Amino acid sequence: MFENLCTLPLSSELFAQAIHPSEPILSVGLSSGHVQSFRLPAVGSTEGDDEGNTSILSTGTSTIDTEWRTRRHQGSCRSLAYSGDGEVLYSAGTDGILKVASSTTGQVITKILTPFDPISNSPDPPTLIHALSPQTLLLATDSAALHLYDLRTPSTFSKAKPSQTHRPHEDYISSLTPLPPTDASTSGFSKQWVTTGGTTLAVTDLRRGVLVKSEDQEDELLCSVFVGGLPSRPGRSKGEKVLVGSAIGVLTLWERGVWDDQDERIIVDAGIGGGDSLDSLIAMPDGVGDGGKNVVVGVGDGTIRIVQLGPNKLVGEPLRHDEIESVVGLGFDVGGRLISGGGSIVKVWQEKMSLDDEDEEDSEEEEVAPKKRAADGSDSDEDSDDDSSDSERDRKRQKKRKKTKAKGANAGNGILKFKGLE
Repeated sequence: MFENLCTLPLSSELFAQAIHPSEPILSVGLSSGHVQSFRLPAVGSTEGDDEGNTSILSTGTSTIDTEWRTRRHQGSCRSLAYSGDGEVLYSAGTDGILKVASSTTGQVITKILTPFDPISNSPDPPTLIHALSPQTLLLATDSAALHLYDLRTPSTFSKAKPSQTHRPHEDYISSLTPLPPTDASTSGFSKQWVTTGGTTLAVTDLRRGVLVKSEDQEDELLCSVFVGGLPSRPGRSKGEKVLVGSAIGVLTLWERGVWDDQDERIIVDAGIGGGDSLDSLIAMPDGVGDGGKNVVVGVGDGTIRIVQLGPNKLVGEPLRHDEIESVVGLGFDVGGRLISGGGSIVKVWQEKMSLDDEDEEDSEEEEVAPKKRAADGSDSDEDSDDDSSDSERDRKRQKKRKKTKAKGANAGNGILKFKGLE
Protein backbone atom coordinates (compact mmCIF):
# COMPACT_ATOMS: atom_id res chain seq x y z
CA MET A 1 0.00 0.00 0.00
CA PHE A 2 2.93 2.34 0.73
CA GLU A 3 6.47 2.62 -0.60
CA ASN A 4 9.42 4.35 1.02
CA LEU A 5 10.38 7.61 -0.65
CA CYS A 6 13.34 8.59 1.50
CA THR A 7 15.18 8.05 4.77
CA LEU A 8 16.04 11.15 6.77
CA PRO A 9 18.96 10.67 9.22
CA LEU A 10 18.90 12.54 12.53
CA SER A 11 21.83 13.61 14.69
CA SER A 12 20.53 11.76 17.77
CA GLU A 13 17.66 9.58 18.90
CA LEU A 14 14.12 10.74 18.10
CA PHE A 15 11.93 11.29 21.14
CA ALA A 16 9.05 13.23 19.56
CA GLN A 17 7.73 14.32 16.19
CA ALA A 18 4.98 16.72 15.13
CA ILE A 19 3.50 17.39 11.69
CA HIS A 20 2.23 20.80 10.63
CA PRO A 21 -1.57 20.83 10.13
CA SER A 22 -1.57 22.75 6.83
CA GLU A 23 1.94 22.70 5.34
CA PRO A 24 4.39 19.88 4.45
CA ILE A 25 6.53 20.56 7.52
CA LEU A 26 7.88 18.05 10.04
CA SER A 27 9.41 18.94 13.40
CA VAL A 28 11.42 16.54 15.54
CA GLY A 29 12.51 16.58 19.18
CA LEU A 30 15.74 14.73 19.91
CA SER A 31 17.45 13.12 22.88
CA SER A 32 20.14 15.80 22.64
CA GLY A 33 17.57 18.51 23.39
CA HIS A 34 17.54 19.81 19.83
CA VAL A 35 14.37 20.70 17.97
CA GLN A 36 14.60 20.76 14.19
CA SER A 37 12.04 21.72 11.55
CA PHE A 38 12.10 20.25 8.03
CA ARG A 39 10.16 21.27 4.95
CA LEU A 40 9.26 18.41 2.63
CA PRO A 41 8.90 18.93 -1.13
CA ALA A 42 5.35 19.79 -2.15
CA VAL A 43 3.22 16.94 -3.39
CA GLY A 44 2.51 17.43 -7.10
CA SER A 45 2.41 15.76 -10.45
CA THR A 46 5.48 15.31 -12.62
CA GLU A 47 4.57 18.59 -14.31
CA GLY A 48 5.03 20.44 -11.01
CA ASP A 49 2.81 23.10 -9.49
CA ASP A 50 2.71 26.86 -10.07
CA GLU A 51 5.93 27.31 -8.11
CA GLY A 52 7.76 24.57 -9.96
CA ASN A 53 7.74 22.12 -7.06
CA THR A 54 7.55 18.40 -7.70
CA SER A 55 7.09 15.37 -5.53
CA ILE A 56 10.09 13.49 -4.19
CA LEU A 57 9.21 10.48 -6.30
CA SER A 58 8.62 12.33 -9.57
CA THR A 59 12.27 13.26 -10.16
CA GLY A 60 14.28 11.53 -7.46
CA THR A 61 16.27 14.75 -7.03
CA SER A 62 14.08 16.85 -4.73
CA THR A 63 15.44 17.70 -1.31
CA ILE A 64 14.25 18.05 2.25
CA ASP A 65 15.24 21.45 3.63
CA THR A 66 16.09 22.29 7.21
CA GLU A 67 14.08 25.41 8.04
CA TRP A 68 15.66 25.90 11.47
CA ARG A 69 17.43 23.96 14.20
CA THR A 70 18.22 24.85 17.80
CA ARG A 71 19.25 23.36 21.12
CA ARG A 72 15.87 23.98 22.73
CA HIS A 73 16.20 22.07 26.02
CA GLN A 74 18.90 21.20 28.53
CA GLY A 75 18.46 17.44 28.40
CA SER A 76 16.16 15.62 26.00
CA CYS A 77 13.15 17.10 24.22
CA ARG A 78 10.34 14.83 25.36
CA SER A 79 7.32 16.14 23.46
CA LEU A 80 6.26 18.42 20.58
CA ALA A 81 2.89 19.75 19.42
CA TYR A 82 1.64 22.33 16.93
CA SER A 83 -1.17 24.75 17.68
CA GLY A 84 -4.38 24.21 15.75
CA ASP A 85 -3.45 26.83 13.14
CA GLY A 86 0.18 25.69 12.94
CA GLU A 87 1.55 29.11 13.90
CA VAL A 88 3.05 27.92 17.19
CA LEU A 89 5.21 24.94 18.09
CA TYR A 90 5.18 23.79 21.72
CA SER A 91 8.05 21.76 23.17
CA ALA A 92 8.77 20.31 26.60
CA GLY A 93 11.94 18.74 27.91
CA THR A 94 13.51 17.03 30.87
CA ASP A 95 14.68 20.45 32.07
CA GLY A 96 11.11 21.04 33.25
CA ILE A 97 10.48 23.95 30.89
CA LEU A 98 7.65 24.27 28.39
CA LYS A 99 8.59 26.54 25.47
CA VAL A 100 6.26 28.28 23.06
CA ALA A 101 7.94 29.18 19.77
CA SER A 102 7.12 30.50 16.32
CA SER A 103 6.83 27.50 14.03
CA THR A 104 8.19 29.56 11.13
CA THR A 105 11.39 30.88 12.70
CA GLY A 106 11.82 28.75 15.82
CA GLN A 107 12.07 31.93 17.92
CA VAL A 108 10.88 31.38 21.49
CA ILE A 109 7.86 33.50 22.47
CA THR A 110 7.13 32.25 25.97
CA LYS A 111 8.72 29.94 28.53
CA ILE A 112 6.69 28.23 31.25
CA LEU A 113 8.26 26.50 34.21
CA THR A 114 6.33 23.28 34.83
CA PRO A 115 5.42 22.33 38.41
CA PHE A 116 7.81 20.20 40.42
CA ASP A 117 7.01 16.64 41.40
CA PRO A 118 5.43 17.09 44.85
CA ILE A 119 6.99 13.89 46.17
CA SER A 120 10.61 14.41 45.08
CA ASN A 121 10.43 18.23 44.92
CA SER A 122 12.38 18.08 41.67
CA PRO A 123 11.54 18.78 38.01
CA ASP A 124 8.71 16.58 36.78
CA PRO A 125 9.65 15.60 33.18
CA PRO A 126 6.81 15.81 30.65
CA THR A 127 5.53 12.85 28.68
CA LEU A 128 3.33 14.66 26.17
CA ILE A 129 1.77 17.98 25.12
CA HIS A 130 -1.51 18.61 23.35
CA ALA A 131 -3.02 21.91 22.20
CA LEU A 132 -6.70 21.32 22.97
CA SER A 133 -7.80 24.76 21.72
CA PRO A 134 -6.33 28.25 21.22
CA GLN A 135 -6.96 28.83 24.94
CA THR A 136 -6.05 25.49 26.51
CA LEU A 137 -2.82 23.50 26.50
CA LEU A 138 -2.54 20.07 28.15
CA LEU A 139 0.75 18.86 29.62
CA ALA A 140 1.22 15.36 31.09
CA THR A 141 4.18 14.37 33.23
CA ASP A 142 6.10 11.41 34.63
CA SER A 143 4.41 11.73 38.01
CA ALA A 144 1.01 11.07 36.32
CA ALA A 145 -0.04 14.72 36.63
CA LEU A 146 -2.17 16.27 33.88
CA HIS A 147 -1.79 20.07 33.89
CA LEU A 148 -4.10 22.46 32.03
CA TYR A 149 -2.66 25.85 31.05
CA ASP A 150 -4.67 28.91 30.06
CA LEU A 151 -2.81 30.48 27.13
CA ARG A 152 -4.71 33.76 27.20
CA THR A 153 -2.27 35.32 29.69
CA PRO A 154 0.89 36.27 27.74
CA SER A 155 4.29 36.52 29.41
CA THR A 156 7.97 36.15 28.58
CA PHE A 157 8.65 33.72 31.41
CA SER A 158 5.83 32.44 33.56
CA LYS A 159 5.99 30.63 36.87
CA ALA A 160 2.21 30.76 37.19
CA LYS A 161 0.51 27.61 38.33
CA PRO A 162 -1.63 25.62 35.86
CA SER A 163 -5.29 26.55 35.86
CA GLN A 164 -6.14 22.90 36.67
CA THR A 165 -4.26 19.73 37.60
CA HIS A 166 -5.73 16.23 37.47
CA ARG A 167 -4.33 12.78 38.19
CA PRO A 168 -6.37 10.31 36.13
CA HIS A 169 -3.80 7.50 36.47
CA GLU A 170 -1.36 6.10 38.98
CA ASP A 171 1.39 5.73 36.37
CA TYR A 172 2.77 8.20 33.81
CA ILE A 173 0.36 9.30 31.06
CA SER A 174 1.38 7.49 27.88
CA SER A 175 -1.17 8.91 25.42
CA LEU A 176 -3.85 11.58 25.10
CA THR A 177 -6.63 11.59 22.51
CA PRO A 178 -9.24 14.38 22.31
CA LEU A 179 -12.84 13.37 21.73
CA PRO A 180 -14.52 15.34 18.91
CA PRO A 181 -17.01 17.97 20.08
CA THR A 182 -20.68 17.00 20.12
CA ASP A 183 -23.32 18.56 17.87
CA ALA A 184 -24.35 20.75 20.82
CA SER A 185 -20.89 22.37 21.05
CA THR A 186 -20.82 26.11 20.36
CA SER A 187 -17.03 26.50 20.27
CA GLY A 188 -16.20 23.67 17.89
CA PHE A 189 -13.32 22.61 20.13
CA SER A 190 -13.00 19.42 22.12
CA LYS A 191 -13.76 19.62 25.84
CA GLN A 192 -13.15 15.97 26.71
CA TRP A 193 -10.21 13.68 26.13
CA VAL A 194 -9.11 10.10 26.70
CA THR A 195 -5.81 9.30 28.40
CA THR A 196 -3.96 6.05 28.97
CA GLY A 197 -1.58 5.46 31.83
CA GLY A 198 -0.22 2.23 33.22
CA THR A 199 -2.97 -0.35 32.75
CA THR A 200 -6.00 1.97 32.74
CA LEU A 201 -7.92 4.31 30.44
CA ALA A 202 -9.61 7.48 31.70
CA VAL A 203 -11.84 10.27 30.38
CA THR A 204 -11.41 13.85 31.62
CA ASP A 205 -13.69 16.84 31.05
CA LEU A 206 -12.42 20.42 30.77
CA ARG A 207 -14.95 21.67 33.33
CA ARG A 208 -15.77 18.62 35.45
CA GLY A 209 -12.40 16.91 35.78
CA VAL A 210 -11.90 13.14 35.63
CA LEU A 211 -15.23 11.57 34.68
CA VAL A 212 -14.48 7.86 34.55
CA LYS A 213 -11.64 5.40 34.85
CA SER A 214 -11.61 1.94 33.32
CA GLU A 215 -11.07 -1.36 34.99
CA ASP A 216 -7.49 -2.60 35.27
CA GLN A 217 -6.64 -4.04 31.82
CA GLU A 218 -3.66 -6.03 33.20
CA ASP A 219 -1.58 -4.92 30.20
CA GLU A 220 0.28 -1.63 29.81
CA LEU A 221 -1.54 0.79 27.49
CA LEU A 222 0.82 2.86 25.35
CA CYS A 223 -0.98 4.77 22.58
CA SER A 224 -4.47 5.73 21.43
CA VAL A 225 -6.43 7.26 18.55
CA PHE A 226 -10.08 8.17 17.90
CA VAL A 227 -11.87 6.79 14.82
CA GLY A 228 -15.36 7.87 13.80
CA GLY A 229 -17.60 6.98 10.87
CA LEU A 230 -17.62 3.25 11.58
CA PRO A 231 -20.78 1.20 10.93
CA SER A 232 -23.31 1.79 13.69
CA ARG A 233 -25.44 -0.87 15.29
CA PRO A 234 -28.72 0.22 16.95
CA GLY A 235 -28.48 -0.16 20.69
CA ARG A 236 -24.87 -1.37 20.54
CA SER A 237 -22.60 1.04 18.68
CA LYS A 238 -22.69 4.62 17.43
CA GLY A 239 -19.76 4.01 15.12
CA GLU A 240 -17.27 5.97 17.24
CA LYS A 241 -14.39 4.18 18.95
CA VAL A 242 -11.10 4.86 20.64
CA LEU A 243 -8.36 2.38 19.68
CA VAL A 244 -5.63 1.65 22.21
CA GLY A 245 -2.30 -0.10 21.60
CA SER A 246 -0.88 -2.32 24.33
CA ALA A 247 2.56 -3.57 25.33
CA ILE A 248 1.74 -7.15 24.23
CA GLY A 249 0.85 -6.48 20.58
CA VAL A 250 -2.94 -6.22 21.02
CA LEU A 251 -5.09 -3.37 19.73
CA THR A 252 -8.21 -2.84 21.86
CA LEU A 253 -11.36 -1.01 20.72
CA TRP A 254 -13.43 1.06 23.14
CA GLU A 255 -16.94 2.25 22.33
CA ARG A 256 -17.37 5.98 22.96
CA GLY A 257 -19.40 6.44 26.11
CA VAL A 258 -18.70 2.92 27.38
CA TRP A 259 -15.41 3.33 29.19
CA ASP A 260 -15.44 0.65 31.88
CA ASP A 261 -13.93 -2.01 29.64
CA GLN A 262 -12.79 -2.70 26.08
CA ASP A 263 -15.26 -3.76 23.40
CA GLU A 264 -13.11 -5.70 20.89
CA ARG A 265 -9.52 -6.92 20.47
CA ILE A 266 -7.31 -7.18 17.39
CA ILE A 267 -4.03 -9.09 17.56
CA VAL A 268 -1.50 -7.02 15.62
CA ASP A 269 1.67 -8.81 16.70
CA ALA A 270 1.47 -12.33 18.09
CA GLY A 271 4.07 -14.17 20.10
CA ILE A 272 4.54 -16.61 22.95
CA GLY A 273 3.56 -14.67 26.05
CA GLY A 274 2.59 -11.65 23.92
CA GLY A 275 3.89 -9.83 20.88
CA ASP A 276 5.96 -6.69 20.52
CA SER A 277 4.62 -3.44 21.93
CA LEU A 278 2.34 -1.17 19.90
CA ASP A 279 4.01 2.20 20.46
CA SER A 280 2.23 4.59 18.09
CA LEU A 281 -1.11 4.89 16.29
CA ILE A 282 -2.58 7.12 13.60
CA ALA A 283 -5.85 6.96 11.70
CA MET A 284 -5.48 6.89 7.92
CA PRO A 285 -7.01 10.09 6.44
CA ASP A 286 -9.93 10.02 4.04
CA GLY A 287 -8.71 9.72 0.47
CA VAL A 288 -5.66 7.68 1.44
CA GLY A 289 -5.62 3.91 1.07
CA ASP A 290 -8.49 1.70 -0.07
CA GLY A 291 -11.26 4.08 1.00
CA GLY A 292 -12.12 2.13 4.14
CA LYS A 293 -11.42 2.89 7.77
CA ASN A 294 -7.80 1.97 8.47
CA VAL A 295 -5.30 2.69 11.22
CA VAL A 296 -1.52 2.58 11.00
CA VAL A 297 0.36 1.00 13.91
CA GLY A 298 4.00 1.49 14.88
CA VAL A 299 5.41 -1.66 16.48
CA GLY A 300 8.29 -2.22 18.87
CA ASP A 301 10.11 -4.46 16.39
CA GLY A 302 10.56 -1.54 13.96
CA THR A 303 7.72 -2.47 11.60
CA ILE A 304 4.59 -0.58 10.58
CA ARG A 305 1.32 -2.51 10.29
CA ILE A 306 -1.98 -1.46 8.72
CA VAL A 307 -5.25 -2.60 10.31
CA GLN A 308 -8.55 -2.48 8.45
CA LEU A 309 -11.47 -1.73 10.76
CA GLY A 310 -14.77 -3.50 10.20
CA PRO A 311 -13.17 -6.82 9.30
CA ASN A 312 -10.63 -5.97 12.04
CA LYS A 313 -7.73 -7.56 10.21
CA LEU A 314 -4.20 -6.78 9.12
CA VAL A 315 -3.85 -5.81 5.46
CA GLY A 316 -0.76 -5.82 3.26
CA GLU A 317 2.78 -6.70 4.22
CA PRO A 318 4.49 -4.98 7.18
CA LEU A 319 6.55 -1.91 6.30
CA ARG A 320 10.08 -1.89 7.71
CA HIS A 321 11.05 1.36 9.44
CA ASP A 322 14.08 -0.02 11.30
CA GLU A 323 15.68 -3.35 12.13
CA ILE A 324 15.92 -2.66 15.87
CA GLU A 325 14.36 0.60 17.01
CA SER A 326 10.67 0.97 17.78
CA VAL A 327 8.39 3.21 15.69
CA VAL A 328 7.57 5.91 18.24
CA GLY A 329 6.07 8.49 15.87
CA LEU A 330 3.51 8.25 13.07
CA GLY A 331 1.59 10.87 11.15
CA PHE A 332 0.26 11.99 7.77
CA ASP A 333 1.23 15.31 6.20
CA VAL A 334 -1.10 17.51 4.16
CA GLY A 335 -0.17 15.60 1.01
CA GLY A 336 -1.25 12.24 2.44
CA ARG A 337 2.31 10.99 2.90
CA LEU A 338 2.95 8.74 5.88
CA ILE A 339 5.83 9.85 8.12
CA SER A 340 7.34 7.38 10.57
CA GLY A 341 9.95 8.12 13.21
CA GLY A 342 12.05 6.01 15.53
CA GLY A 343 15.67 5.48 16.48
CA SER A 344 17.77 8.10 14.71
CA ILE A 345 15.82 8.21 11.44
CA VAL A 346 12.57 9.46 9.94
CA LYS A 347 11.07 7.84 6.86
CA VAL A 348 8.61 9.28 4.36
CA TRP A 349 6.18 6.91 2.64
CA GLN A 350 3.83 7.41 -0.29
CA GLU A 351 1.01 5.29 -1.64
CA LYS A 352 2.20 2.95 -4.36
CA MET A 353 1.33 4.14 -7.83
CA SER A 354 -0.61 1.92 -10.19
CA LEU A 355 0.98 0.65 -13.41
CA ASP A 356 -1.05 3.19 -15.40
CA ASP A 357 0.35 6.03 -13.27
CA GLU A 358 3.91 4.78 -13.77
CA ASP A 359 3.50 4.54 -17.55
CA GLU A 360 2.12 8.06 -17.70
CA GLU A 361 5.00 9.39 -15.60
CA ASP A 362 7.60 7.74 -17.83
CA SER A 363 6.18 9.61 -20.82
CA GLU A 364 6.61 13.06 -19.24
CA GLU A 365 9.62 15.26 -19.92
CA GLU A 366 12.25 15.50 -17.21
CA GLU A 367 11.56 18.22 -14.66
CA VAL A 368 14.08 20.49 -12.97
CA ALA A 369 14.20 19.97 -9.21
CA PRO A 370 13.42 22.98 -7.05
CA LYS A 371 16.47 24.79 -5.74
CA LYS A 372 17.45 23.74 -2.27
CA ARG A 373 16.81 26.40 0.35
CA ALA A 374 19.62 27.43 2.65
CA ALA A 375 18.98 26.36 6.22
CA ASP A 376 18.98 28.74 9.16
CA GLY A 377 21.37 27.12 11.58
CA SER A 378 21.33 29.84 14.23
CA ASP A 379 19.99 29.12 17.72
CA SER A 380 16.87 30.96 18.83
CA ASP A 381 17.56 30.59 22.55
CA GLU A 382 20.20 29.24 24.90
CA ASP A 383 22.65 26.75 23.45
CA SER A 384 24.69 23.98 25.03
CA ASP A 385 26.89 21.13 23.93
CA ASP A 386 25.81 18.81 26.74
CA ASP A 387 24.15 15.60 25.63
CA SER A 388 21.27 13.97 27.52
CA SER A 389 22.22 11.05 29.72
CA ASP A 390 22.17 7.43 28.67
CA SER A 391 19.80 6.74 31.55
CA GLU A 392 17.14 8.86 29.86
CA ARG A 393 17.31 6.73 26.74
CA ASP A 394 17.27 3.57 28.85
CA ARG A 395 14.20 4.85 30.65
CA LYS A 396 12.41 5.42 27.38
CA ARG A 397 13.23 1.95 26.12
CA GLN A 398 12.20 0.31 29.38
CA LYS A 399 8.82 2.01 29.40
CA LYS A 400 8.16 0.84 25.87
CA ARG A 401 9.17 -2.73 26.83
CA LYS A 402 10.97 -3.04 23.53
CA LYS A 403 12.52 -6.34 22.46
CA THR A 404 16.07 -6.11 21.10
CA LYS A 405 17.03 -7.87 17.90
CA ALA A 406 20.22 -8.06 15.84
CA LYS A 407 20.76 -4.86 13.90
CA GLY A 408 20.65 -4.97 10.10
CA ALA A 409 20.63 -2.53 7.22
CA ASN A 410 17.79 0.01 6.89
CA ALA A 411 15.18 -0.83 4.28
CA GLY A 412 14.89 2.66 2.82
CA ASN A 413 15.01 3.42 -0.87
CA GLY A 414 17.72 6.02 -0.43
CA ILE A 415 18.80 8.92 1.73
CA LEU A 416 18.10 12.45 0.55
CA LYS A 417 20.76 14.97 1.49
CA PHE A 418 19.84 18.25 3.12
CA LYS A 419 21.49 21.28 4.71
CA GLY A 420 21.82 22.23 8.34
CA LEU A 421 22.29 18.82 9.95
CA GLU A 422 25.11 18.65 12.49
